Amino acid sequence: MSLIEHREGIEAGRLDIFVDGVFAFTLTLLVIGGGEIPDSSEKLVRMLGGIPAFAVCFFQIAYFWHGHVRWRRHCLASDGPGLWLSLMLVFFALIFVYPLHMVFAGAFSALSGGWLPSPFELHSQAELRTLFVCYGLSYACMAGTLTLLFRHASRRALHAGFNGFHEQREALRWIVPAAVGLASTITALLLPLSSPSWLLAQPGYMYVLLFQISPVVVRFNRRHGLA
Repeated sequence: MSLIEHREGIEAGRLDIFVDGVFAFTLTLLVIGGGEIPDSSEKLVRMLGGIPAFAVCFFQIAYFWHGHVRWRRHCLASDGPGLWLSLMLVFFALIFVYPLHMVFAGAFSALSGGWLPSPFELHSQAELRTLFVCYGLSYACMAGTLTLLFRHASRRALHAGFNGFHEQREALRWIVPAAVGLASTITALLLPLSSPSWLLAQPGYMYVLLFQISPVVVRFNRRHGLA
């Protein structure tokens, strides 16, 4: 291993440690009860009611973190674009954590009729729109950044003499969430505030389209003969 490759490996490792640390920090921001130790059984039960929302938020944060882990497998060396895009990802993650918690805490509270408590309350249709817009933009920015990271890995693979199909497939895997987040944002902005509640919740229902990731990837594999 040359001195340059050794230095790039160290820099890549330090970047990954930083990214892992930031994602771990975002999870501490989601901890049920806000880190406060309950002083009564009533508060304990209320705190435990936040577990379902925390579980979904935990999965979402881990989903994006694992995307960066998968990118590193395809791009082992450290370079400028990889550094800046990784920093953008953790920047968006720190923004994403707040609307993420608000959306799912509010959703579980509404679906349970208030039995699962939420520290957030929406008092108007305009606030609901704002929440969906903030969530959708953050989601699209994080997925879009991972798309750019894998496109960068694909260019490096082509430069090294490989076909880059595996990196392109990973980029395609993240284009779908980016497009869904952007479409949800636009829908939230276009819906009139006078619309019925079920229609104003449409931007949230649009994330069901994330199930299209698998069919899109399967078609790409068949087209390029990948396993």
